[in-house]
Amino acid sequence: MLDGEDVTLKIVQAGDPVLRARARELSPSEIQSRAIQDLIDQMRETMREAPGVGLAAPQIGESLQLAVIEDRDDYQENVADERLALLEREPVAFHVIINPRIERRQTDPPARFFEGCLSLSGVVGVVPRALDVHVDALDEHGRPISIDAHGWYARILQHEIDHLHGTLCIDRMYPRTLMTQDAYAQFWGNQPIEAIWQALDPERPLP
Repeated sequence: MLDGEDVTLKIVQAGDPVLRARARELSPSEIQSRAIQDLIDQMRETMREAPGVGLAAPQIGESLQLAVIEDRDDYQENVADERLALLEREPVAFHVIINPRIERRQTDPPARFFEGCLSLSGVVGVVPRALDVHVDALDEHGRPISIDAHGWYARILQHEIDHLHGTLCIDRMYPRTLMTQDAYAQFWGNQPIEAIWQALDPERPLP
């Protein structure tokens, strides 16, 4: 990254075909290439500027099995401790996952929380996710890494790896919970999922 150079990229939105394609894997030689190393730098800066806690290569128009993740301390400064505890959310240092393989350790019931996406600007909805996952991947140097993640970090990994397979969070979302971020902040932000579900879909039990 050069000082003063604009390295942020355009984040593509739902409807772009690249978000629905299965991304291709990267070879070890590609990972080491200047093009991919520069792309990782640009993705990191794009994610931070958005801001977001993860960004997959298809979201910037590149159909590659590559994602960057970071949940910074300052993103959590204005979140109540009780909310952080409920989400089981802690800071996650910047890292890269390439060609990931994920094992979801399902729980019953799943973890249900509102989730948004940089490629679905302005909307959120309740997405059920596994509370624990194991991920095997390569890092930015092409070295094997293994990750055991819990809580919100596990949710981030599932969200970004979904992107690499052409899946968006709206595909997993409870449809009746889809809403704008403004509506979420005004009406639902501090309510438990059970109360939200009862208000939005009183005829059916929470899945």
